[in-house]
Amino acid sequence: MIVLVGYATEHGSTREIAQRIGSGLRAAGVDAHVRSLTDVGDVRGYGAFVVGSAVHDRSWLDTGREFVRRDLARTRSRPVWLFSVGMPDALRGPWRRLAATEASAIEADLAAPFPVRGHRLFSGVVGPEHLSRAGRLVFRLMGGRYGDHRDEGAIDAWAASIAEELGHR
Repeated sequence: MIVLVGYATEHGSTREIAQRIGSGLRAAGVDAHVRSLTDVGDVRGYGAFVVGSAVHDRSWLDTGREFVRRDLARTRSRPVWLFSVGMPDALRGPWRRLAATEASAIEADLAAPFPVRGHRLFSGVVGPEHLSRAGRLVFRLMGGRYGDHRDEGAIDAWAASIAEELGHR
């Protein structure tokens, strides 16, 4: 079985997380193909899907949202896991707790027309160049910290859990 690890990214952080997930799956013996969702044609050749997107304004990028609603809707019987890349670990205090609840808002926005085996919200890389001038001001007022907030251990553990669900160790 071939597993598609697909991603929609704006600045590259989501692509790198997808590549790490793909590496983890391959290390467990899964035939995983990592692709930008803009490069995925026919999805019928895949037996399972791990699909992620960067999160902007509590929503996936259009490319990711459309892929889930259009392409994955055709594969209802195949296993699907979703991941989102936002900035909860870049924030502090109540803002961090609020951002950590973002996963349920994202799931509601996606309205996937099929059961999802799991959804994880990971933190990505946040740089001043990723935000508008107003966005940088708000980010700083919220106590935001720029930097690479990816938790490689959490990403690896999630990839391993997916591999195990697929019957690989």
